[in-house]
Amino acid sequence: MEVWGRMDVRSCDDRGFRISLGFAGTPATRALCCVLLAVLLGGVALAQSGPYVLERKGRTIFLEPYATNIVRVTMSVEKGAASGAPGYGFVAKPSGEGWTHERDAEGGEVFRSSKMVVRVGAGDLPADKLPQPMPLDALNRQLREVYFGGNGQQGPYNDALVVTTPGGKMLLHMDTWTMAPERADVAQQDVGQKGYSVAAMFDSPSDEHYYGLGQQQKGWMDLREHEVRCWHDYGATGGEDVCVPFLVSSRGYGLVWDNPSKTTVVLGINQRNTWSSEVGDRVSYFVIAGDTSDEIYAGYRQLTGVTHMLPKAAYGYIQSKAIYPTQEQILDVAKKYREKKLPLDGIVVDFLNMTKQGELDLDPKRWPDPAGMNRELHAMGVNTLLSVWPHFSRGTQFYDMLQKNGWLIHKPDGTPDAGWTKDVIGPNLDTTNPEAAQWWWKKIRDRYIKPYDFDYLWLDETEPDIDPAGDMFAVGPGIRFYNVYPLFHTASVYEGFRRDFGDSRRVMILARAAYLGAQRNGTVFWSSDIVATWDMLKRSVPAGLNFAATGLPYWDTDIAGFFSPAIPPDYHAEHKPLIDGSDARETIANYEDYPELFVRWFEWGAFHPIMRAHGERAHNEVWSYGKQAEPILAKYLKLRYQLLPYTYSAAYRSYQTGAPYMRALFMDFPSDPRVADIPDEYMYGPAFLVAPVTEQGATKRTVYLPAGCDWYNYWTNERLHGGQSVVANAPIDVLPLFVRAGSIVPLGSEVDSTQQTQKIESVRVYPGANGSFSLFEDDGKSYAYENGGGSVTKLIWDDAAQRLRREGAATASEVGKAGVVVVGR
Repeated sequence: MEVWGRMDVRSCDDRGFRISLGFAGTPATRALCCVLLAVLLGGVALAQSGPYVLERKGRTIFLEPYATNIVRVTMSVEKGAASGAPGYGFVAKPSGEGWTHERDAEGGEVFRSSKMVVRVGAGDLPADKLPQPMPLDALNRQLREVYFGGNGQQGPYNDALVVTTPGGKMLLHMDTWTMAPERADVAQQDVGQKGYSVAAMFDSPSDEHYYGLGQQQKGWMDLREHEVRCWHDYGATGGEDVCVPFLVSSRGYGLVWDNPSKTTVVLGINQRNTWSSEVGDRVSYFVIAGDTSDEIYAGYRQLTGVTHMLPKAAYGYIQSKAIYPTQEQILDVAKKYREKKLPLDGIVVDFLNMTKQGELDLDPKRWPDPAGMNRELHAMGVNTLLSVWPHFSRGTQFYDMLQKNGWLIHKPDGTPDAGWTKDVIGPNLDTTNPEAAQWWWKKIRDRYIKPYDFDYLWLDETEPDIDPAGDMFAVGPGIRFYNVYPLFHTASVYEGFRRDFGDSRRVMILARAAYLGAQRNGTVFWSSDIVATWDMLKRSVPAGLNFAATGLPYWDTDIAGFFSPAIPPDYHAEHKPLIDGSDARETIANYEDYPELFVRWFEWGAFHPIMRAHGERAHNEVWSYGKQAEPILAKYLKLRYQLLPYTYSAAYRSYQTGAPYMRALFMDFPSDPRVADIPDEYMYGPAFLVAPVTEQGATKRTVYLPAGCDWYNYWTNERLHGGQSVVANAPIDVLPLFVRAGSIVPLGSEVDSTQQTQKIESVRVYPGANGSFSLFEDDGKSYAYENGGGSVTKLIWDDAAQRLRREGAATASEVGKAGVVVVGR
């Protein structure tokens, strides 16, 4: 059947549409092909290694496999657009291996692999074969046509597309799609382009649930029955929206929408999903099928790139506030952590560290010896994270050159767009321009990293933080490429690091916004400048779960919020605060329940992928919130480090699979319908169920234990059956924490930082099911793991025999020295 893929043929007309294979040929060859196709397509499966192109009246449908469980779908009234390459963010190459094509008895095109079946219904069917509304009389229709009738060129097009499993389970049903002329205001900003607004409509069965789509801070977990504004919006309700247009469905598929313009996703309203983008020349998306959520994330990884391991120090604790304005303060804070024997791995030199915005320097009055500061910090095992803003104010040394080269984000007439900023801040650098991106990295390298030995970079303002709708990027109009800047901006630094330091030095970048594929740039994303309130704590949990569910595992918050709310002079907490902050008035003023909020947020932060405290407060260290708070904060800080072998191994699994280790419950318990919309519980790696306390004054909370396994209360070792809700005791020093039966948890020895050698002190086994855990260890600093460096020790629990055995790496002998604790024995 491979002869079909080699035919010298452009297309054949049949049943009102054409099948185009993208090959040239003579009229005689085309005629022969038509005869052959008429015979061959009568239900016979044909192997095909290339894309499938269906041409119908005035439109083109393009299907291209990338793996047996991944297919790309594009549709357009512009043929070239339909068959063009995917947009920004994708790194995978198409592969048709394992796919066949046939036509069914109804005239539909059927594409089949071992993992999925895609059927495109016959097009241009008569009206009686299409879905229709309830009837209107002829005169009624005639009157309405005058005012509301379309021009016949924008759809909806009834090219129904159905994706099922090979066994027939429905995954996805697209019923129609549209391409309409751009709105007048959009066309005005889409300079020099011919564009459309594009949309696709899908069925939404009542039992289907949706997760992902980046960061929304509205308190949603299940996105069903919500409208998601999928674009970067710093001022969005609750906190910044960040668009990553990848959604995971409870029915066993992921959908990656390939359009970087402002996109609105309406899910489950009137049992329909609508994806609509403001600007485009095609409808384009990928469907990833998976028997498990992790199989879907593996598909996302294949399409958009790996989540690299971060430096091991990043998995410890990072101390910050807005701002430590001098090197003396930075050193004093680090020294006090060491004096108090509290673990610490990173400290942040935040923004306003320069003489002027855009000079790319450090103010020598406040930073007299940055290199000496970093030497002293490194001797204490503390790394530095330096904030570098991509803004350049007029009159600074690089501004004129950047403007002349067109390297600043600018309006169509070439005028740099400073947006909301004051003149002392200035416009953003356009790192979608490859020359500007390389210049940016080299300046960072030569002005901060080489002379001063800063370790990691905080790339703030990465939306960009000016509205680019009316601006021009190097890649095109801002309205068309609205969401791509964070991908390019983080790549400028990541790729520069890898070019200049090779595999010797892992990258960590803290960034405020993301896009498809940004996880491959050594990035950590955070929830932006949120307000320090109990309400924001509650909203932050599902915001983080959905962000991680988008396929970007590294997300964190400014622990206890960034902005302080305005506190009235007569303010009192709703309930008596659980922490007495009367000895911390210098920090909290009259926000009397803030120490309690900080403690609850910090407890949750110990189970973030990355743990980092930050915020606009005079003091923000673990000793800053009073004598009652400090021992609790120290307890969870030390627990974070005790769990480092577990966390680091979970992160290595994310590198291998693309799946997050901050896991909404739908990922691990798909058969339990009760977990579909639980916004305040999640799995941290394979073992821990985390249930943060988000109510002021609360000392108990209800926790649902998913069905299908037993659970252990981490603090009491009480064993409980799954499939039930329990009331967990939660005094102020207790974060409700449960461990799944069958789990194996390696615990490390006490260390001040990851620079010290941490031994496996004990291995805790929670019986009740067979289990395994792969312990990963390496140098924590290089990319040697990409080429097989490091070691893996597999720990295997046989529940029937009540025996733990070890397989794999040479380190197994060292692990074997650790004591094994079987809980409940």
